[in-house]
Amino acid sequence: MMPIDDRFPTAAPTRSPEPPKRHAARGVRQAHRHAGAALLWLAGLGLAACNNGPAVHPPAPAKVTVTHPIERDVVEWDEYTARLEAVESVEVRARVSGYLESARLTDGSTVKEGEVLFVIDPRPYVAVLRRAEAELQLSKARLDLAQKRLERAQKLVSRNAISQEEADTRAAEARQADAAVHASAAELETARLDVEFTEVRAPISGRVSRKLVTEGNLVNGGTQGTLLTTIVKLDPLYVYFEADERSYLKYVRLARGGTRPSSRDVKNPVQVGFADEQGFPHQGYMDFVDNRLDPNTGTMVGRAVLPNPGLLLSPGLFARLRLIGSGEYRGILIPDAALLSDQSQKFVYVIGADNKAEYRVVTTGPLIDGLRIVKSGLTAQDRIVIGGVQRVHAGALVDPTEVAPPTALPATPTVGPEPTGTAP
Repeated sequence: MMPIDDRFPTAAPTRSPEPPKRHAARGVRQAHRHAGAALLWLAGLGLAACNNGPAVHPPAPAKVTVTHPIERDVVEWDEYTARLEAVESVEVRARVSGYLESARLTDGSTVKEGEVLFVIDPRPYVAVLRRAEAELQLSKARLDLAQKRLERAQKLVSRNAISQEEADTRAAEARQADAAVHASAAELETARLDVEFTEVRAPISGRVSRKLVTEGNLVNGGTQGTLLTTIVKLDPLYVYFEADERSYLKYVRLARGGTRPSSRDVKNPVQVGFADEQGFPHQGYMDFVDNRLDPNTGTMVGRAVLPNPGLLLSPGLFARLRLIGSGEYRGILIPDAALLSDQSQKFVYVIGADNKAEYRVVTTGPLIDGLRIVKSGLTAQDRIVIGGVQRVHAGALVDPTEVAPPTALPATPTVGPEPTGTAP
């Protein structure tokens, strides 16, 4: 008889199924492991490809042109906008009244002092002149008669033939006749002047304007006489300009320090250029500095004298004027091509002994002979980049090609004409 356990074998215990969430998490972990393996495999392929390709080299140094700054004696010049005015300007007016008989000038021509420009009908004044001559002769005749009567009276009174009163009367008549002669002579001179004034002459040499009155018109004389034309003197000309307070104070301090003489005491040289000219080809000198600043504009008026021997220039022209703005000193000059801007400051690239570019801030001044003054930041031993600056940055390694410094033109002269005295 078999045991019950052998006849009825017990079933193997069964495992309960895993929850669905745990199964999903295990699948995600397996997927991550597969993805990581794939990435490692791809990275290996990439490294293999890099090892098999060409090697990467750093860029070659930029090729630039360098030079040394120029060191020389310089003088700074300050520039102003100026205008020309005539040294002498005259309004030609009629001095006697009458009808204009002729106008002998050519509009816009140059005239000489004393040249006849207009003629006023002289006939009425000639008649007055002749009458004045006759009046003078009459006065002289009366004087002669009065003197003879006085002589006879003096003889008679000495013999008591006439009274002293009558002798005094004849002496007074002689004096009256003498005064009448002088009055007639003065009237004659006035009449001669009126005849002379019928010819309106040029009071100065210069260029005449157009005729403002034509022949046949009545003109008035006297202090408010009719304006006939104007004349301006052309050689030399005045050049007026205005300097601001800062410039005026700079000039005063330079004069007190003995660096630059005052334009009130010395005829400092100026250079002048015009709209169609390059640079400042005309030479002049300072002549006047005003005694006060204009409170409305805060400027001081200055004046220079400009020779105009060829009569090319004319009053009213605007000009560019340069005036000495400093004493002579040893300065550093560079081409403007080397100068760069970084917001409000100027800088250059300086190449060191290791051929690396250095960012160097500089303080600049005005242009002189096409070169820029550098007041601070550079020395004559520095090497600056003047070509290929767009390929340079601070700390960059460059391949410099050194060239000679720019040709330096002779320094602008700092002395003007010898002063003849203290300027106004």
